[in-house]
Amino acid sequence: MGCYSFIKVMMILFNTLIFLGGGTLLGIGIWVAVDSKSFLNIFGSISADAAVQFVNVGYFLIAIGSLLVILGFLGCCGAQKESKCLLLIFFSIILIIFIAEIAGAVVALVYSNLAESILQPLLAPVLKNDYGRKDDVTRSWNMTMHDFKCCGFTGYSDFDGSYYLNQTRMYPSYCCNSNTSAVCSQAAAKTANVEGCFTSLLALIKQNAAIVGGVAAGICALELAAMVVSMYLYCQLDKGNSIH
Repeated sequence: MGCYSFIKVMMILFNTLIFLGGGTLLGIGIWVAVDSKSFLNIFGSISADAAVQFVNVGYFLIAIGSLLVILGFLGCCGAQKESKCLLLIFFSIILIIFIAEIAGAVVALVYSNLAESILQPLLAPVLKNDYGRKDDVTRSWNMTMHDFKCCGFTGYSDFDGSYYLNQTRMYPSYCCNSNTSAVCSQAAAKTANVEGCFTSLLALIKQNAAIVGGVAAGICALELAAMVVSMYLYCQLDKGNSIH
Protein backbone atom coordinates (compact mmCIF):
# COMPACT_ATOMS: atom_id res chain seq x y z
CA MET A 1 0.00 0.00 0.00
CA GLY A 2 1.45 3.33 -1.08
CA CYS A 3 1.66 6.45 1.05
CA TYR A 4 -1.34 8.04 -0.69
CA SER A 5 -3.54 4.96 -0.21
CA PHE A 6 -2.53 4.62 3.45
CA ILE A 7 -3.30 8.28 4.22
CA LYS A 8 -6.59 8.01 2.33
CA VAL A 9 -7.66 4.97 4.39
CA MET A 10 -6.61 6.63 7.66
CA MET A 11 -8.52 9.79 6.65
CA ILE A 12 -11.66 7.73 6.02
CA LEU A 13 -11.36 5.80 9.31
CA PHE A 14 -10.60 8.90 11.36
CA ASN A 15 -13.51 10.88 9.94
CA THR A 16 -15.84 7.90 10.28
CA LEU A 17 -15.08 7.93 14.01
CA ILE A 18 -15.70 11.69 14.09
CA PHE A 19 -19.01 11.20 12.26
CA LEU A 20 -20.15 8.42 14.64
CA GLY A 21 -19.04 10.38 17.70
CA GLY A 22 -20.84 13.49 16.45
CA GLY A 23 -23.98 11.47 15.74
CA THR A 24 -23.89 10.08 19.27
CA LEU A 25 -23.51 13.53 20.81
CA LEU A 26 -26.26 14.88 18.54
CA GLY A 27 -28.63 12.08 19.56
CA ILE A 28 -27.96 12.56 23.26
CA GLY A 29 -28.33 16.33 22.92
CA ILE A 30 -31.70 16.01 21.16
CA TRP A 31 -32.87 13.52 23.81
CA VAL A 32 -31.87 15.84 26.64
CA ALA A 33 -33.42 18.93 25.00
CA VAL A 34 -36.69 17.29 23.88
CA ASP A 35 -37.31 14.73 26.61
CA SER A 36 -35.22 15.94 29.53
CA LYS A 37 -37.65 14.48 32.07
CA SER A 38 -37.09 10.85 31.09
CA PHE A 39 -33.35 11.46 30.69
CA LEU A 40 -33.09 12.93 34.19
CA ASN A 41 -34.96 9.93 35.64
CA ILE A 42 -31.79 7.94 34.98
CA PHE A 43 -29.99 10.07 37.57
CA GLY A 44 -32.81 9.98 40.11
CA SER A 45 -34.04 13.00 42.00
CA ILE A 46 -32.06 16.18 41.34
CA SER A 47 -32.65 19.87 41.91
CA ALA A 48 -34.46 22.21 39.51
CA ASP A 49 -31.22 24.14 38.94
CA ALA A 50 -29.46 20.96 37.87
CA ALA A 51 -32.35 20.14 35.52
CA VAL A 52 -32.01 23.52 33.81
CA GLN A 53 -28.28 22.98 33.51
CA PHE A 54 -28.85 19.59 31.87
CA VAL A 55 -31.14 21.17 29.25
CA ASN A 56 -28.51 23.84 28.48
CA VAL A 57 -25.92 21.09 28.10
CA GLY A 58 -28.31 19.37 25.67
CA TYR A 59 -28.33 22.39 23.35
CA PHE A 60 -24.53 22.56 23.57
CA LEU A 61 -24.26 18.86 22.63
CA ILE A 62 -26.56 19.43 19.64
CA ALA A 63 -24.32 22.22 18.35
CA ILE A 64 -21.08 20.27 18.86
CA GLY A 65 -22.58 17.03 17.53
CA SER A 66 -23.91 18.74 14.37
CA LEU A 67 -20.52 20.28 13.66
CA LEU A 68 -18.73 16.93 14.13
CA VAL A 69 -21.25 15.13 11.89
CA ILE A 70 -20.71 17.69 9.11
CA LEU A 71 -16.92 17.53 9.44
CA GLY A 72 -16.89 13.73 9.57
CA PHE A 73 -19.14 13.51 6.50
CA LEU A 74 -17.06 15.97 4.49
CA GLY A 75 -13.74 14.36 5.42
CA CYS A 76 -14.90 10.78 4.89
CA CYS A 77 -16.74 11.38 1.60
CA GLY A 78 -14.06 13.71 0.33
CA ALA A 79 -11.38 11.04 0.80
CA GLN A 80 -13.54 8.11 -0.35
CA LYS A 81 -14.88 9.78 -3.50
CA GLU A 82 -11.63 11.71 -4.03
CA SER A 83 -13.66 14.91 -4.27
CA LYS A 84 -11.56 18.06 -4.39
CA CYS A 85 -14.60 20.17 -3.54
CA LEU A 86 -15.45 18.24 -0.34
CA LEU A 87 -11.81 18.14 0.75
CA LEU A 88 -11.48 21.88 0.22
CA ILE A 89 -14.66 22.57 2.22
CA PHE A 90 -13.39 20.27 4.99
CA PHE A 91 -10.04 22.09 5.03
CA SER A 92 -11.76 25.51 5.06
CA ILE A 93 -14.04 24.67 8.01
CA ILE A 94 -11.13 23.29 10.06
CA LEU A 95 -9.08 26.40 9.19
CA ILE A 96 -11.90 28.74 10.28
CA ILE A 97 -12.29 26.86 13.58
CA PHE A 98 -8.51 26.93 14.11
CA ILE A 99 -8.27 30.69 13.48
CA ALA A 100 -11.27 31.36 15.74
CA GLU A 101 -9.69 29.33 18.54
CA ILE A 102 -6.37 31.14 18.22
CA ALA A 103 -8.09 34.54 18.17
CA GLY A 104 -10.25 33.61 21.16
CA ALA A 105 -7.22 32.40 23.11
CA VAL A 106 -5.30 35.59 22.37
CA VAL A 107 -8.21 37.79 23.44
CA ALA A 108 -8.96 35.74 26.57
CA LEU A 109 -5.39 35.21 27.80
CA VAL A 110 -3.44 38.21 26.51
CA TYR A 111 -6.12 40.88 26.28
CA SER A 112 -8.31 40.01 29.24
CA ASN A 113 -9.23 43.67 29.68
CA LEU A 114 -10.45 43.76 26.08
CA ALA A 115 -12.51 40.61 26.67
CA GLU A 116 -14.04 42.24 29.72
CA SER A 117 -14.87 45.42 27.78
CA ILE A 118 -16.60 43.31 25.10
CA LEU A 119 -18.58 41.08 27.47
CA GLN A 120 -19.60 43.67 30.05
CA PRO A 121 -21.92 45.69 27.74
CA LEU A 122 -23.62 42.41 26.82
CA LEU A 123 -24.05 40.96 30.31
CA ALA A 124 -24.53 44.08 32.46
CA PRO A 125 -27.98 44.89 31.00
CA VAL A 126 -29.06 41.29 31.64
CA LEU A 127 -28.22 41.66 35.34
CA LYS A 128 -29.95 45.01 35.60
CA ASN A 129 -33.12 44.17 33.67
CA ASP A 130 -33.67 40.40 33.83
CA TYR A 131 -32.12 39.13 37.08
CA GLY A 132 -35.00 38.50 39.49
CA ARG A 133 -37.52 38.97 36.67
CA LYS A 134 -36.80 35.99 34.39
CA ASP A 135 -36.44 32.61 36.09
CA ASP A 136 -33.96 31.12 33.61
CA VAL A 137 -31.63 34.13 33.82
CA THR A 138 -31.88 34.23 37.62
CA ARG A 139 -31.13 30.50 37.96
CA SER A 140 -28.18 30.67 35.59
CA TRP A 141 -26.60 33.61 37.40
CA ASN A 142 -27.33 32.07 40.81
CA MET A 143 -25.57 28.87 39.81
CA THR A 144 -22.61 30.84 38.44
CA MET A 145 -22.30 33.05 41.53
CA HIS A 146 -22.70 30.04 43.85
CA ASP A 147 -20.14 27.86 42.05
CA PHE A 148 -17.51 30.59 41.60
CA LYS A 149 -18.21 32.35 44.92
CA CYS A 150 -18.57 35.63 43.04
CA CYS A 151 -21.02 38.51 42.60
CA GLY A 152 -22.22 39.95 39.30
CA PHE A 153 -19.90 40.38 36.35
CA THR A 154 -17.44 42.86 37.90
CA GLY A 155 -18.89 43.15 41.44
CA TYR A 156 -21.91 44.15 43.51
CA SER A 157 -22.18 47.51 41.72
CA ASP A 158 -23.56 45.68 38.67
CA PHE A 159 -26.85 45.46 40.60
CA ASP A 160 -27.09 49.21 41.29
CA GLY A 161 -30.41 50.43 39.88
CA SER A 162 -31.36 46.90 38.84
CA TYR A 163 -34.85 45.37 38.80
CA TYR A 164 -33.83 42.98 41.59
CA LEU A 165 -32.58 45.79 43.84
CA ASN A 166 -35.67 47.92 43.21
CA GLN A 167 -37.99 45.04 44.06
CA THR A 168 -36.20 43.57 47.10
CA ARG A 169 -34.25 46.60 48.41
CA MET A 170 -31.25 44.31 48.81
CA TYR A 171 -28.41 42.78 46.83
CA PRO A 172 -28.16 39.03 46.08
CA SER A 173 -26.86 37.11 49.10
CA TYR A 174 -23.84 36.01 47.04
CA CYS A 175 -22.59 39.62 47.17
CA CYS A 176 -22.20 39.40 50.98
CA ASN A 177 -20.33 37.03 53.23
CA SER A 178 -22.75 34.82 55.14
CA ASN A 179 -21.60 36.17 58.49
CA THR A 180 -21.59 39.83 57.47
CA SER A 181 -25.30 40.62 57.49
CA ALA A 182 -28.67 38.85 57.36
CA VAL A 183 -29.74 41.34 54.71
CA CYS A 184 -27.27 42.09 51.95
CA SER A 185 -27.41 45.87 51.92
CA GLN A 186 -25.13 48.13 49.89
CA ALA A 187 -22.93 48.73 52.95
CA ALA A 188 -22.66 44.99 53.64
CA ALA A 189 -21.86 44.22 50.00
CA LYS A 190 -19.22 46.93 49.95
CA THR A 191 -17.66 45.55 53.14
CA ALA A 192 -17.71 41.97 51.86
CA ASN A 193 -16.11 43.10 48.57
CA VAL A 194 -16.86 39.81 46.78
CA GLU A 195 -15.04 39.76 43.45
CA GLY A 196 -16.89 39.64 40.13
CA CYS A 197 -17.46 36.41 38.24
CA PHE A 198 -15.23 37.46 35.34
CA THR A 199 -12.28 37.86 37.71
CA SER A 200 -13.08 34.50 39.34
CA LEU A 201 -13.21 32.79 35.95
CA LEU A 202 -9.82 34.23 34.94
CA ALA A 203 -8.33 33.07 38.25
CA LEU A 204 -9.71 29.55 37.70
CA ILE A 205 -8.21 29.43 34.19
CA LYS A 206 -4.82 30.57 35.51
CA GLN A 207 -4.93 27.94 38.27
CA ASN A 208 -5.53 25.23 35.65
CA ALA A 209 -3.37 26.80 32.94
CA ALA A 210 -1.35 23.61 32.40
CA ILE A 211 -4.46 21.47 31.85
CA VAL A 212 -6.19 24.07 29.68
CA GLY A 213 -3.01 24.60 27.66
CA GLY A 214 -2.46 20.87 27.20
CA VAL A 215 -6.01 20.26 25.99
CA ALA A 216 -5.84 23.29 23.68
CA ALA A 217 -2.49 22.15 22.26
CA GLY A 218 -3.85 18.65 21.64
CA ILE A 219 -6.92 20.00 19.83
CA CYS A 220 -4.79 22.36 17.74
CA ALA A 221 -2.43 19.51 16.82
CA LEU A 222 -5.36 17.36 15.63
CA GLU A 223 -6.75 20.25 13.61
CA LEU A 224 -3.36 20.93 12.01
CA ALA A 225 -2.97 17.23 11.19
CA ALA A 226 -6.44 17.16 9.62
CA MET A 227 -5.63 20.23 7.50
CA VAL A 228 -2.27 18.80 6.38
CA VAL A 229 -3.78 15.42 5.44
CA SER A 230 -6.76 16.93 3.59
CA MET A 231 -4.49 19.31 1.67
CA TYR A 232 -2.10 16.44 0.86
CA LEU A 233 -4.95 14.41 -0.63
CA TYR A 234 -6.18 17.50 -2.49
CA CYS A 235 -2.75 18.11 -4.01
CA GLN A 236 -2.35 14.44 -4.94
CA LEU A 237 -5.67 14.58 -6.78
CA ASP A 238 -4.37 17.61 -8.68
CA LYS A 239 -1.27 15.66 -9.66
CA GLY A 240 -3.34 12.66 -10.70
CA ASN A 241 -5.61 14.82 -12.87
CA SER A 242 -2.62 16.51 -14.52
CA ILE A 243 -1.13 13.11 -15.43
CA HIS A 244 -4.38 12.00 -17.06
